[in-house]
Amino acid sequence: MKDILKIVRYELANVARNRWVIAYAVFFFVVSDVLLRLGGDAPRALLSLLNVVILLIPLVTIVFGTIYWHSSREFTELLLTQPVERRAIFHGLFAGLVVPLSAAFVLGVSVPLVLHRAIDAQTVTPLLLMLGSGVALTAIFGAIAVLIGGLVDDRLRGLGIALGTWLLLTVAYDGLVMAASVMFADYPLEGPMLALTFLNPIDLARVLLVLRFDIAALMGYTGAVFLQWLGGVRGTVLAAAGLLAWTLVPGLLALRAFKRKDF
Repeated sequence: MKDILKIVRYELANVARNRWVIAYAVFFFVVSDVLLRLGGDAPRALLSLLNVVILLIPLVTIVFGTIYWHSSREFTELLLTQPVERRAIFHGLFAGLVVPLSAAFVLGVSVPLVLHRAIDAQTVTPLLLMLGSGVALTAIFGAIAVLIGGLVDDRLRGLGIALGTWLLLTVAYDGLVMAASVMFADYPLEGPMLALTFLNPIDLARVLLVLRFDIAALMGYTGAVFLQWLGGVRGTVLAAAGLLAWTLVPGLLALRAFKRKDF
């Protein structure tokens, strides 16, 4: 644990000074501030911010994470020459990626709300759900980025795979689901649609937020089915469990690839 904390402290200081992480925090600060000024209240601002969170966080995290993992190769090789377990090195580097991005997002969204005194009993639950979903997406796509970085040595190829993964999960997935629902419209599809929801972390995060905001237009087909059959507290718990599983599975696969990798 001591070795992990040392690596985390170094990586936090290194990544926190990165101009892209600073720009990431500033972006959410500016967008949140503008939405509060134009929308007039926090619920509308959070609702307008929903799609930005769902689409932008996975893109920034998977691209930045893939570049970060390849860029830290020399530092990783240096650490491997020290009497430090590979597991400790992996956890330290992973935390050094996810924590600064999560903190940038949380601060970027929260600070304008505090400055505008917009947090009250009505907005605290949607805000916490949005922040939790954003942090979960950061951890999930950080794990996927680390997995790509561990399996693909070429930086450009890894970046292409990262972008392809984001496009598949954000743009193509719902289109494929809609096409399947039209093709097999004569069959009962509720069960398969629920299963397909759990196969996409972005859909799960969207469902988790929409279960609170109750906005049908933003749900997509799988989200609508999820809300219909698993609305309320049970749906929220299942969506959160699905996001946790999406963090653990690619994270464990990335750890396995890191242990076996010949640097």
